[in-house]
Amino acid sequence: MEKILIVDDELNMRLVLSAVLKKEGFEVSSASNGLEALQILKSDKVAVVITDLKMPDMDGMELLTNISAQYPEIPVIMITAHGSIATAVEALKKGAFDYITKPFDLDDLKNVISKAVKTRILKESELFLPPEEIERISIIGTSQKTMKIFDAIKLVARTTTTVMITGEKGTGKELVADAIHYNSPRKNNPLIKINCAAIAERLMESELFGYKRGAFAGAAATKPGKFELADTGTLFLDEVAEIPCDVQIKLLRAIQKHEFERVGGLRTIKVNVRIIAATNQNLLRQVQAGNFREDLFHCLNAFPVDISPLRERKEDILSLVDYFLDKFNRKLELSVKMDGEVMGMLLRYNWPGNVRELEDIVKKMMLMAKNNLIALQEIPYEFKLSFEEKEKPFKEYMRGHVENVERQMIIKCLEESGGNVSNAAKKMGMSRKGLQLKMIKYSLRK
Repeated sequence: MEKILIVDDELNMRLVLSAVLKKEGFEVSSASNGLEALQILKSDKVAVVITDLKMPDMDGMELLTNISAQYPEIPVIMITAHGSIATAVEALKKGAFDYITKPFDLDDLKNVISKAVKTRILKESELFLPPEEIERISIIGTSQKTMKIFDAIKLVARTTTTVMITGEKGTGKELVADAIHYNSPRKNNPLIKINCAAIAERLMESELFGYKRGAFAGAAATKPGKFELADTGTLFLDEVAEIPCDVQIKLLRAIQKHEFERVGGLRTIKVNVRIIAATNQNLLRQVQAGNFREDLFHCLNAFPVDISPLRERKEDILSLVDYFLDKFNRKLELSVKMDGEVMGMLLRYNWPGNVRELEDIVKKMMLMAKNNLIALQEIPYEFKLSFEEKEKPFKEYMRGHVENVERQMIIKCLEESGGNVSNAAKKMGMSRKGLQLKMIKYSLRK
């Protein structure tokens, strides 16, 4: 059950929102101002924060700044009066997930919260680096393939070229997008992100391009889309393959012409936005299947960056493990180290979930560790099972290889001994009976 934190100085508003969200199956906490909210966040695991803008002691904007710095993975939804749209837009540019206006439509509220929860779940275990480490380009690794990614970032960051990042889930595509933005001339301008897999198809167009008041049922106020919010900055389209076909043509025009119209609007809005897209799918196959426009694919794929899976750059595992140990030791106030045997297992594993899976496993083992040392007994059962299943074919191969070598040695010793079993056994340092049993096993009695 996901927990929602409601922050509002009006008791009635807290009660109404609590009742609605509990009915939807959420657990709810509430606070009357930003200071109370930060105290709750210290002790409770919160999925989403819904906060009013104007409150005593600490207002919503200051609370947003604190949450963005201390809990960047938690989406913040702003509540604003109808006349404060400009302030809400400013909050979005500072990192707010979304906003709703008073009086709000309950269905609209539920949709926004549902979207925020999905986004939190999708991002919860992403490899995250604090802002002070941006200079390191936010990516950990020393392998040749990782070095090539560094080179690509340095090359494309200073341009406005559209970038397509591909790679399996959990490889760190969002980190590469962050690195490109924060090493570009646009680094002080907005970086707006949208996870296309977390948006319902019918809402995709309005999410990207915004809508005019009255454009559809529930559109109580005019709302800017992600393109508009990203003006002069960067728009990151994660899981871009999930964009519906009927929205793809409008997206193509927006990228090529730098202009669009809001849903239900007539006025053309011009923007200066740099596009970075990412996907874990093979977009060329999607084009061939008719699910993705070929012209949009070529437009997005102007500068491709492919991130190799972790199993193909195992040299990075040691650096990543060191980083995660340091990260969680500081975060959880621990001083845990890792046993060499465990490290050996991590190096031999294939990591189908990539960096995200590695981070999750290291964190679990650190929490289970006794005497501040991760030993074999701290390895989670499900990981051990997957590892043993992977190792089984290798062990069978090695057993067959050893048996073949042993058979050839017996044949050679028998030949050198003229077929005399006793002499051959002596040469091999075995008993006559032991050699006879081996000869039976390898069908060498003749």
